[in-house]
Amino acid sequence: MRSLVVFLLLGSVRVLSQLFYRFESRWIGVPPADRWKRIRVVALLNHTSLYEPILLGVVPLSFVWRVARHGVVPAASKTTKRPIVGLFFKLIARNVVSISRERDHTWAEVLASIEPDSMVAITPEGRMKRRNGLDSHGQPMTVRGGIADILEAIPEGRMLIAYSGGLHHVQAPGELLPRVFKTVRINLEVVEIADYRREVLGERDPAEWKALVKADMERRRDLNCPPPEPD
Repeated sequence: MRSLVVFLLLGSVRVLSQLFYRFESRWIGVPPADRWKRIRVVALLNHTSLYEPILLGVVPLSFVWRVARHGVVPAASKTTKRPIVGLFFKLIARNVVSISRERDHTWAEVLASIEPDSMVAITPEGRMKRRNGLDSHGQPMTVRGGIADILEAIPEGRMLIAYSGGLHHVQAPGELLPRVFKTVRINLEVVEIADYRREVLGERDPAEWKALVKADMERRRDLNCPPPEPD
């Protein structure tokens, strides 16, 4: 029953997004013919807005169904505790795990939720970028180590990396209502997780894995994210 509710909710968001926004998307490299299959990890880079579910406007319905049936999403407790927004985010995947800002038992719950057919969706930076390009504490937007943990827990399959152009022109942190009829830009890349692990780690010490993944994700973000739309 929950999967159906999630599918109907996300499907509605997808339809509304296609009605009210113009999407410009492109693939990094040459994607496989079955690009939407075997995806186990989704990483959204350049996290700028709580309205990022509108990015569902670029994915097929089969992908939405996969999220509804097998999606695992770690969501900040600060967001899930909000009266209305929180209810929505609790229903954006089959399994939404509320996490704190600390590396504690809540993150362990995320890793324990991963099953053989799970698809984990994560924003690797772990917090939203403000209009000044920094986080809410005035710090640079770095990638945190959670994505490395996920890729250790899921050693095979595909990772879909979504490079957002940013949504400050739609809704920035602190704003309530979104602006409609805007252009939303996103680049997409599919990588084989096993290949990614070999390329990033190479002959290096496995103890460096987390730092290497963080650095690689930041490099990819800075290289592949589309330029932001003016507000």
